[in-house]
Amino acid sequence: MFAVPENTIALPQSHAALHPVRIALDTAARRERWAHLLRYDPETRFAALVDKTPEQEVWLMSWLPGQRAELHDHGVTSGAFTVVSGSLTEVVTPGPTQVLHHLVAGQSRVFGPSYVHQVRNDGADPAVTIHVYRDGGRTVRPVRFDPLDGTTSAR
Repeated sequence: MFAVPENTIALPQSHAALHPVRIALDTAARRERWAHLLRYDPETRFAALVDKTPEQEVWLMSWLPGQRAELHDHGVTSGAFTVVSGSLTEVVTPGPTQVLHHLVAGQSRVFGPSYVHQVRNDGADPAVTIHVYRDGGRTVRPVRFDPLDGTTSAR
């Protein structure tokens, strides 16, 4: 047994205290919060704002086969995304080589400042994702990758 000091207080259970992956997974599980927003656009991937607080934004995205988010970073923003259905390929560009992550429903990825990636639907079925953006909201900055020296630069 151990004693708990009288001045001990519980951590708040606000979204600010939760990891962005936990928020993405919780939002994905609560389909009633976003199902009415879901659309599939044959021209480009679809995005809809699900929730916005002073600390973060939660977005729903849909990806038809062949759709992609070109190589980009998120500026000073950090966050995470979770695949709700279907599958996606994430191409991460940490240096001279590119790393592929094949993601299926239930899997998540995190990102932070200077994280450069591309996300695409290489599968035969549509995909749905939930994204959580912190520290400035949904920021997407196009990036150019130089395969000769492995550097990235803003477009």
